[in-house]
Amino acid sequence: MNTPSHASSVAANERGSRARVANWLDRQAPFVFVLPTVLLILAFSIFPLVTSAYLSLTRFELGEGGYQLTFTGLRNYVRLFSGSQQYHFTGVFRAPGIVSIATIVIAVLAVIYWFYRYVSGGRLSIMGTLGRSIAAAAFLALVWLAANTLGGGGALGSLMVTIFYVVLGVALQFVVGLGLAYLCTLPLKGGRFFRLLFFLPLMVTPVGIAYMFRMMADTSVGPLAPVWSWLGLGQIAWAADPWLARLVVVIGDTWQWVPFMFLVMLAALEGTSREQIEAAQLDGASAWRVFRDVTWPSIAPVAASAVLIRLIEAFKIVDLPNVLTNGGPGIATESMTLHAFIEWRALNLGGASAVAYMLFFVSTIACVSFFQFVVRRARGEP
Repeated sequence: MNTPSHASSVAANERGSRARVANWLDRQAPFVFVLPTVLLILAFSIFPLVTSAYLSLTRFELGEGGYQLTFTGLRNYVRLFSGSQQYHFTGVFRAPGIVSIATIVIAVLAVIYWFYRYVSGGRLSIMGTLGRSIAAAAFLALVWLAANTLGGGGALGSLMVTIFYVVLGVALQFVVGLGLAYLCTLPLKGGRFFRLLFFLPLMVTPVGIAYMFRMMADTSVGPLAPVWSWLGLGQIAWAADPWLARLVVVIGDTWQWVPFMFLVMLAALEGTSREQIEAAQLDGASAWRVFRDVTWPSIAPVAASAVLIRLIEAFKIVDLPNVLTNGGPGIATESMTLHAFIEWRALNLGGASAVAYMLFFVSTIACVSFFQFVVRRARGEP
């Protein structure tokens, strides 16, 4: 028979248990709410990443009753650098000349000086040294590759074409976007109209932009054919020359992404302290000195972050070279993403995965290095 004291103790234990469960749920609530997102990321990002890593080490073959995966180790990666895919990925090498050798020597000396400044700074660390070593090795490899594929007798592969798109495209987008944003901060008529106008290209799909520039670059029957003829450029076949075709791709990509840089830099410029600018102007500083000494230090962290975001996206360029030039002439305008797509379309899943992982490695090294050595410095972090 239960006594009143026993019943009260049982009720107290139940209340204590419920309180402990409630406290545990309160502590775990953030994890519970985040769990669906984590599972989605695992399903749509991590799982394909692991699967692609395995596929890059295999050879995919179709046969009777299905397919067969044969483990081949690093053979797909070796083919990109010294096998049948070398011309496609790293390019066609030429005999090194004086300019190539001088370029490599200058790059090596620059890296040595960079490490000397790091060591003499007295802030050595294992991770810092390792990160700088990886960044320096990647930089020297790209310089060596550029020195041996640029010029007569050589040809760029998808790796250097992608680097060309990223470096030139992001640089143009930043300079043009910053210039337009600076103009919109001046007391000029029609400022609101131009802010809207500069934003419009960002609303067009990459495929639409590619078709638009494909028509505009057509000097024979395109809508700008009379203009090209009037300028004396009617006989130029933009898509037939490797460098002109790459330049058209960069211009199309720049036209699409300048609005992003414009919006970010406009917000940064409008957030600059007007008191500091007016004080510098009262001291007689020129417009250039005001921008260099007052405006730029305040917007540098935002600018570096915007460039980092564009670097991440620029490495994945595929729509413009695919639609605009179909990767041609030959493979002159193929990016690494388009290269992987072409290999996948040919059912070479192992080769496509190897190219995709090389893109992952290159973009990761580039973006992490940019964050460590540019973004953090712009933010004033050690």
